[in-house]
Amino acid sequence: MLARKSIIPEEYVLARIAAENLRKPRIRDRPRKARFIAKNGACNLAHKNIREQGRFLQDIFTTLVDLKWRHTLVIFTMSFLCSWLLFAMMWWLVAFAHGDMDPSTENPSNSTKWTPCVTCVRSFTSAFLFSIEVQVTIGFGGRMMTEECPLAITVLILQNIVGLIINAVMLGCIFMKTAQAHRRAETLIFSRQAVIAIRNGKLCFMFRVGDLRKSMIISASVRIQVVRKTTTPEGEVIPIHQVDIPVDNPIESNNIFLVAPLIICHVIDKQSPLYDISASDLALQDLELIVILEGVVETTGITTQARTSYVAEEILWGHRFVPIVTEEEGVYAVDYSKFGNTVKVAAPRCSARELDEKPSILIQTLQKSELSHQNSLRKRNSMRRNNSIRRSNSIRRTNSSLIVPKVQFITPEGSQSASET
Repeated sequence: MLARKSIIPEEYVLARIAAENLRKPRIRDRPRKARFIAKNGACNLAHKNIREQGRFLQDIFTTLVDLKWRHTLVIFTMSFLCSWLLFAMMWWLVAFAHGDMDPSTENPSNSTKWTPCVTCVRSFTSAFLFSIEVQVTIGFGGRMMTEECPLAITVLILQNIVGLIINAVMLGCIFMKTAQAHRRAETLIFSRQAVIAIRNGKLCFMFRVGDLRKSMIISASVRIQVVRKTTTPEGEVIPIHQVDIPVDNPIESNNIFLVAPLIICHVIDKQSPLYDISASDLALQDLELIVILEGVVETTGITTQARTSYVAEEILWGHRFVPIVTEEEGVYAVDYSKFGNTVKVAAPRCSARELDEKPSILIQTLQKSELSHQNSLRKRNSMRRNNSIRRSNSIRRTNSSLIVPKVQFITPEGSQSASET
């Protein structure tokens, strides 16, 4: 406002604004690493400079299934339309070569009887309609074949064979697209965040997985991989180095019974890539943990696979998942509104290696958590006592306010007499 009114020159205002901007420290966030696997399971990978494009045409059926729906529907429509037009042209040429297009044959004399190859085909439009009737086996009764032309019979057989092939390929492609395995994976959910906490005296990496459908996944198994950028002792840089980490499963077959949401646990031991990582180092780590769940769909028998990943920002240290399975009237109920909820628990901030070298850290942490738990119980009890005392005082005040006060009566002689009602 002052600069517009020419009270302060514009040059001074601009210089002052620039000086203030220079004084303010500029904090730039650390650039986020690109995920290898998205949260919905899609692979974040782009294929470029592929020279051998002809390999996709050699496996045409898989190429059609992998296409997007709009491209598949366009190919579906154009394949039938082009085949109808192609054979319509052939029927028109057969009729033209036989002379069925001659106007004199439309109303022949009584002496000579003209027999066309296909009745009522005297233009390209009628030939196109007859081509549709032959390929989709629709007969309206107006146009039909005769035994006059062997060439027409050959075209009829050829069109039937080509039509069956197109129907088999296109309908099979549509069926495979609607019954793809990743469609079933849409109802397999993972927790948005993973946690690291103490379980059975060990530091563990945990996440939750669940199935929204009642139809189960048979022989379901869970695999965890750590993807990170590494450099070999020879100086070779591996941008995507995959390392399998074991899953703590007491079942020998390594299969899970996914009838209800489960918490998958990985014990951070000496073989784990997370063995040297502490709570302070976790935010600085450039790693990604990929979770893969595989199994067979009970209703269709198709093998399905669900994927997700967790980066360092999505791992909560010192948290635990809240229980969501309860028993209500003889039925186990699952509350999916609390599927990803966590609660903060006591956990050492050091790495698993330091915890193995100094077991006293775990004992001190547990003792501190026990003391904090007792203090919280004392505070809760004191708050309850204070609330009860306040309630009793408020009740007494209300009762005292309901008592009728004493009333004094003044006699004519000037003496006072008090009576209580």
